[in-house]
Amino acid sequence: MAHTRTPSNFYKPLAIGAPDPYRAQPVRLERMIHFVPPHIEKIRAKIPEIIAEADVVLGNLEDAIAADAKEAARAGFIEMARENEFGGTGLWTRINCLNSPWALDDIMEIVPAAGNKLNVIMLPKVEGPWDIHYLDQLLAQLEAANGIARPIGIHAILETAQGVNNIEDIAGASPRMHGMSLGPADLAASRGMKTTRVGGGHPGYGVLADRDGSNKDDTRAFYQQDLWHFTIGRMVDACLHFGLKPFYGPFGDFSDADACEAQFRNAYLQGCLGAWSLHPSQLAIAKKVFSPDPDEVAFAKRIIAAMPDGTGAVMIDGKMQDDATWKQARVIVDLATLVAEKDPDRAALYDL
Repeated sequence: MAHTRTPSNFYKPLAIGAPDPYRAQPVRLERMIHFVPPHIEKIRAKIPEIIAEADVVLGNLEDAIAADAKEAARAGFIEMARENEFGGTGLWTRINCLNSPWALDDIMEIVPAAGNKLNVIMLPKVEGPWDIHYLDQLLAQLEAANGIARPIGIHAILETAQGVNNIEDIAGASPRMHGMSLGPADLAASRGMKTTRVGGGHPGYGVLADRDGSNKDDTRAFYQQDLWHFTIGRMVDACLHFGLKPFYGPFGDFSDADACEAQFRNAYLQGCLGAWSLHPSQLAIAKKVFSPDPDEVAFAKRIIAAMPDGTGAVMIDGKMQDDATWKQARVIVDLATLVAEKDPDRAALYDL
């Protein structure tokens, strides 16, 4: 049996003087989490431009940062946090995994130095609720000791078989939980999957059409399938059950914008709110995919106008709309409203 805090204690701070945990997620636009290597001075100089373009700016300290650059990346993140105002753009960091020699220093140095600007810590390779409990307690102590005014969220990356197996316990481990991202590369290795791709489909994974029976030599159609469909669905269910935010993770082939867009769109349609952008070219793809289509917004607004209180049933363009489609319409219009607040061009398209 998993040991968790009782309901009466769940929302109590874990340290005297720490801020009260959020009872509901702050409403923020997070279509993309844009990764930057903070040890590179040329990249840090571009942070003001990135803030204007991205919904979330994440200083990456883990994978893709060489061992001899870990401390420089940590110091660079603190510098970029101190020297920039982020406004409505989120500031996150991905620390090193908890079994690494760098994770504790990441937490102990970043929170006192930048905790009042930091929205979320992304925690890699989460195996179970014990990882969340450890970080939760430590953050509460550091918030209390350093006068941090609001709680820092935790975002878990699903990138091990054990983590996926414990997904519900992870999602419900703490009121700090912001959401989860799929980490397909490490997860593929953990599962023993036979692919070296970072996200996306695989040309060998698919279904073969039946023979038509008349000619055994006929060419049979092959339909490539999505390796990550089931795991994304499971992650979305776990996140939404606990009021968290699900995200698709990285797409590693920067040269194939079409495949990136297709993978992002699959995740969007399944319920993900955003994806990682690892290259500036992926910012525009994420904005396109994770912003609702103007025609969908217009139709959703018609549904809401016809059913203001969400009850009953109406016919629109020959199709029945009821309370279920009203809820779907509400999701689309609420997202469009968030997008319109940041993007004047889309606000005009949405007539909001």
